[in-house]
Amino acid sequence: MDDDHAELSGLLPVLPILVELGASRHVTATAHALGLPQSTVSRALSRAAAVVGTPLLLRRGRGVELTPAALALIPKAAEALDAVRTGLALARQESGKSFGRIRVAFQHTFGEAALPLLIRAFASDNPGVTFDLQQGSRQFCLDLLESGTADLALVAPPPVPNSVIGAEVLYSEPLKLVVPEGHRLAGSAGTRLDAVRDEGFVMLEPGYGMRSIVEALCHSAGFRPRVAFLGQDLHTIRGLVSAGLGVAVAPPARVSLPAPHGSVLGWREVDITWPAARRDIGLVWRNRPDGPAQAARFRDMVLAGGRELLGGADRQ
Repeated sequence: MDDDHAELSGLLPVLPILVELGASRHVTATAHALGLPQSTVSRALSRAAAVVGTPLLLRRGRGVELTPAALALIPKAAEALDAVRTGLALARQESGKSFGRIRVAFQHTFGEAALPLLIRAFASDNPGVTFDLQQGSRQFCLDLLESGTADLALVAPPPVPNSVIGAEVLYSEPLKLVVPEGHRLAGSAGTRLDAVRDEGFVMLEPGYGMRSIVEALCHSAGFRPRVAFLGQDLHTIRGLVSAGLGVAVAPPARVSLPAPHGSVLGWREVDITWPAARRDIGLVWRNRPDGPAQAARFRDMVLAGGRELLGGADRQ
């Protein structure tokens, strides 16, 4: 009995790694999906093989092949994990509380209002659930999702859904032409985008969702924007515009911030009448039936009620 206990003690911590390996058939992908160093995964698999008493992997070129022993063990490991998850959920249900951790990646602009509103709505009924938040460019968020480091991503625009990821548009908002105070278009009720084709643009760096959207809009208007300055967030973009260093295309500003001398930042927003200037904001997730239960619950809440929760946004 003691020997059985020792064997199980050595094997149980490795079960999540074995199950993920069975799904990915690749050590590196397993490490990314679980957020672990590859060396940690390799050592854990070696310990599991020692407990089993036979190799679990065979090297095949740059990849690996599961041995018959691994193919026999992994389904039972998955059943064991499912049983533990079910028992844990039942135990927590008895306590009347929700627990868990949800990892969300989001673009900078959604940290000001959109994401906090969604988290507040979920947390009010699930106070025991915690959120791990990471912000960055659109591509950064999608990379985190693909690697398994994030459960969900809030990006604009959302990618086309496929067998690996799901995505749905939550709302759409207009984009504005941002010009310096005193610019010839500053008092205009609306303008075509090609009215500024000869001016320098203040742009976000490549990899940001707004960068690709602005480039596509300018292409639709018949020109390629001349980049005057680059930034990594929209606050910086508007600040550079206010200094007269170019024009920009951006979502409507939520607030006007005081400049150092007490005045209002020197920029104006002008409606773009052509081409149609909007951006879609959407939620993206990994299509994994065995994914974290709380992340799936948060996703379902956002898809069911997110449009109403984000009622301050201009939706279509």
